[in-house]
Amino acid sequence: MDIFMLAMLVAIAAHMLKSKYQSRRIALLGSHLGKYQIEKLMETLTEGYMRALGESDGERREQIFNLLGSTEASLCDQLNRFSAEFSKVDEAEARVSKLPLTIPYADKLFPTATFDLRKALAIHAQGISQAARNGANRSPKAKAFTVSAELFLLQHTCHWFCKSKTIASARMLGRQKTSYEQVVNAVAPETRKAYCALAGC
Repeated sequence: MDIFMLAMLVAIAAHMLKSKYQSRRIALLGSHLGKYQIEKLMETLTEGYMRALGESDGERREQIFNLLGSTEASLCDQLNRFSAEFSKVDEAEARVSKLPLTIPYADKLFPTATFDLRKALAIHAQGISQAARNGANRSPKAKAFTVSAELFLLQHTCHWFCKSKTIASARMLGRQKTSYEQVVNAVAPETRKAYCALAGC
């Protein structure tokens, strides 16, 4: 067998292994997320914020922000329940590799270079709830930016768990036109401190 054929077989085997590994993780996260309407609520909220921020009439803008209150409350409730449910997942299944690229089972091979998704989801749920409650008394515009950043960071963590940090960051840049670093800097200080201590920044 020549070197080219061997390299091709190794590449195919590696791709199949990676696909199987990622499919398992997507299925695990999806089996829990599927019980909630979190993604739909996140989309409704971010679109509502964009509509409000693009509104030139101050009174109309305030009305839109007020109408989004029930969506914020529903999202926070579902995120907290989702986080509590996912906390029961076995720790070995919830490890996330900090390596930039997808290496199948890197969470098992290099356990010290990982973080716990269960803890990350708890940080996100708390951060989003606190930002939505607006105890920091941010203006409606500043609150919308903070909640949006918290939501984008949650999405990044979920994509990181399913794929890799590099792919998650590329998706964020492609969809939200925002870099991972910008989002980390835009979340509430409490979230940033807890998140960076867990996942590294």
